[in-house]
Amino acid sequence: MKLITVAGPPSSGKTSVILKLLETLQLDAGVVGVVKFDCLTSFDYLRYEEAGIKITTGYSGKTCPDHFFVGNIEDAVQWGLKSGFELLITESAGLCNRCSPYINGIAAVCVIDNLSGINTPRKIGPMLKLADVVVVTKGDIVSQAEREVFAFNIKQVNSSAKIIAVNGITGQGSFILAKYLKDTRDIVTLKDMKLRFTTPAAVCSYCTGETRIGEAFQLGTLKKMSFDI
Repeated sequence: MKLITVAGPPSSGKTSVILKLLETLQLDAGVVGVVKFDCLTSFDYLRYEEAGIKITTGYSGKTCPDHFFVGNIEDAVQWGLKSGFELLITESAGLCNRCSPYINGIAAVCVIDNLSGINTPRKIGPMLKLADVVVVTKGDIVSQAEREVFAFNIKQVNSSAKIIAVNGITGQGSFILAKYLKDTRDIVTLKDMKLRFTTPAAVCSYCTGETRIGEAFQLGTLKKMSFDI
């Protein structure tokens, strides 16, 4: 089974890009599956089900989305294999732009949109910096100059990634995306494979449910600022 990991900020167009990609690949609905990693709620499953694509959605809740992804990705792969899929796609939203849901040797796609601001690529961490392919959406709404500056800023952060403009409504650009992803490697497990980047540090008192403010209640992994007077 082939595995593709897709990540990006919320509402950047990930689901639309995936659906257009699957249309272009022209695979039977029964051999494709999607695993959606989200935080609180999601309605994207309705669009996948409408397209006849089997989907499983997981909510991290109060848990870090990256940690949630790592803890469940191997189970997702085994679910895909048992379901007889030829292709499994994972979709996750980097809410703080620090997420790193990419695995060494597994195709990594980052989806960002032109409407987020021309400097946004410089504000995104491993989710953009370590992607193999960067898909830019909503380019039809901004000017050519804005598109070029946006692409330049992407290259400043990730000089090796392929940058592809995809229209989530018409599907324009999805053929090129499919071309880059068609030779994705086949896998049977992710055991002993490694993430491309470490997950965000956790395990502080607030991670475990503390709500009180003050140094007396701050334990574990914390990062403090320095304020000069």
